[in-house]
Amino acid sequence: MQITTSKVKEVERVYLSEEEIQNIIEKDFKTERLSLVRDIFLFSCFTGLAYIDVKNLTKSHISIGIDGEKWIFTHRKKTETASKIPILPVTQMIIDKYEHHPKSNNEDRLLPILTNQKMNAYLKEIAGVCEIEKELTFHIARHTFATTVTLTNGVPIESVSKMLGHKNLRTTQHYAKVLDKKVSEDMQILRNKFTATVNKFNKAN
Repeated sequence: MQITTSKVKEVERVYLSEEEIQNIIEKDFKTERLSLVRDIFLFSCFTGLAYIDVKNLTKSHISIGIDGEKWIFTHRKKTETASKIPILPVTQMIIDKYEHHPKSNNEDRLLPILTNQKMNAYLKEIAGVCEIEKELTFHIARHTFATTVTLTNGVPIESVSKMLGHKNLRTTQHYAKVLDKKVSEDMQILRNKFTATVNKFNKAN
């Protein structure tokens, strides 16, 4: 009896570049709703938290970590695994901005988050305004945290895995593969450039 093994096709993980993140941060939105959705999306980019996990955050989820700095201590809704994330300056700035927001206070939420449907609709608008051709979603925000925010800046994969609340390192390694692909593409451009240089040299000699 012949057993056939079907190879699972890897999902391409889309994430934002540093330039795209900066573009979103610096954009001056004229409406409060777009500004709010932008801030919550950025919060996810700098914490790696999924929509539902951001929605469930309360002020009690913030405590002082092992280093004396503020951390977010939570559990991922999807996997029930613990997620401990040191708060970066962008994250703190967003927390401070909405500290006294009526919706946050009335609902005992850390941030005045809208429904997933509304968030996704407004994220489409934000992508248009910022001229970003990728579809902005909370999945992209999470991937951005894993790649552009942490791994690219030298945070070890074990630490990234813990912050993302992954149950094993294999899940996180997909992000490292994405970065290897990017390195390969960047080096191919360089390889082509120097091949042209070598060819010129060979012709001259």
